Amino acid sequence: MTNTSPSRVSLPCANGAIIKVPTGLFINNQFVTSFSGARLASVDPNTNKVICEVYEAELDDVNAAVSAAASAFPAWAKTVATARAALLNKLADLIELSKSDLALVEALDTGKLIKQAHDDVDSAVKDLRFFAACADKHDGAIKNVDGDSLVYTKHEPFGVVGLIVPWNYPFYLAIYKLAPAVVTGNTVVIKTSEKTPLSTLKLCELIIEAGFPKGVINVLSGYGSAGDAIARHMDVQKVSFTGSTATGRKVMIAAAESNIKSVSLELGGKSPMIVFDDADLESSVDACHEGFTSNAGQICCAGTRIYVQEGIYDAFLQKLKTKTISTVVGPSTSPNSELGPLVDTLQFDKVLGYLKLGQQEGAVLECGGSRIGSEGCFMEPAIFSKVNEEMRIVKEEIFGPVVCIMKFKTIEEAIQRANNSVYGLAAGVFTSSLSTAVRMTNALKAGTVWTNGFGMGSSSLPFGGYKQSGYGKDGGLEALATYTQTKSVYMNL
Repeated sequence: MTNTSPSRVSLPCANGAIIKVPTGLFINNQFVTSFSGARLASVDPNTNKVICEVYEAELDDVNAAVSAAASAFPAWAKTVATARAALLNKLADLIELSKSDLALVEALDTGKLIKQAHDDVDSAVKDLRFFAACADKHDGAIKNVDGDSLVYTKHEPFGVVGLIVPWNYPFYLAIYKLAPAVVTGNTVVIKTSEKTPLSTLKLCELIIEAGFPKGVINVLSGYGSAGDAIARHMDVQKVSFTGSTATGRKVMIAAAESNIKSVSLELGGKSPMIVFDDADLESSVDACHEGFTSNAGQICCAGTRIYVQEGIYDAFLQKLKTKTISTVVGPSTSPNSELGPLVDTLQFDKVLGYLKLGQQEGAVLECGGSRIGSEGCFMEPAIFSKVNEEMRIVKEEIFGPVVCIMKFKTIEEAIQRANNSVYGLAAGVFTSSLSTAVRMTNALKAGTVWTNGFGMGSSSLPFGGYKQSGYGKDGGLEALATYTQTKSVYMNL
């Protein structure tokens, strides 16, 4: 770190606003250059033009951030819970005051719709306030083992925790992970994606203003090599990772080959949406459309396998096609847009590759799939029919606005086919029958099941997957357990 005052950049936004964003690594409450001076470019997916460059974290920078977090840990762990809660609430207040700027930066950097960026900021505030309220409520328990002893459990922080967040929800997921981690007494090193570093760097200014002690929260922008260095670091006691299943395996290997650190993973998905004959047709079409187009389909729990009972299949498909064809694709900052660009050309080309593959496999492309314009990463949302579970477009996570629709006859068939996946992150059920809804939610192998809707969530609910969608929970009281260790105490009196 040769310079502790790297420049800030001024970002001109579509609404005429100028927003200044730091470009340095955030270590020990300072923005610093990287040891090597390496930088990475943040690119606007609306135009494919470079927004700015920020400093790139490499091994020496990871070591510096972990050292800062380790030095801060003893005092932070001893800080009373209510004081930690007060800082989270102060940060929530500051985020609310900066909501417009944060949402604009997020929309510019990720390509997500401005409305959704605002929703992400609102959700982050709710999470901060929820975990602030939980600060002094993560209690141990007295155990009635024998009358001459005092036996109890207590929850203790790990120490330094690495938080590796993906590019699709960079701001929200940084808060989603750091809130339960720091409120339980851990210090953190956050690694953001090289694709979308800007909103979290803007957040760091508010972390300083809120009054967090030096070293409690550190943020590094970097490639996967920086994430690997965090996962392998001997002074990092836990890693929480959100991203692809393939990278999640690498995180597990790195943790095992170093200090066998605790790992929690929220990974890929291929969520089934099961629509029964008795479902409300209009609302189920709306929800299923949202399920594969929200955030341009770049959601781990996206509903990309739709199973429709044979009695309404034709009507459902026609309505879904009509709605999909009429989807307004446009710039992320336009209030009229219903679908923004994919995050970058790499992801764009990957999704177009799956569209080509699906047709080669024999699927019918009902609509969409074409590039829109010559600038940016815009595409028409696409629907495939005449598919089966052996096709790669049905089995693999595409991570774009592409959905496969299939017909089923019986509830038993729906359960078997919905569960026929290596993933188990989420699922949706659409029916007017309570007995059908209960039977389905009990039978589906998924960490979250929605009935007659898509994407509903709350700070008080845990989120995480089954099978190759990962393990461990973010969100809810369960997240407090994710970021703590339980100690059993046996005292003979």
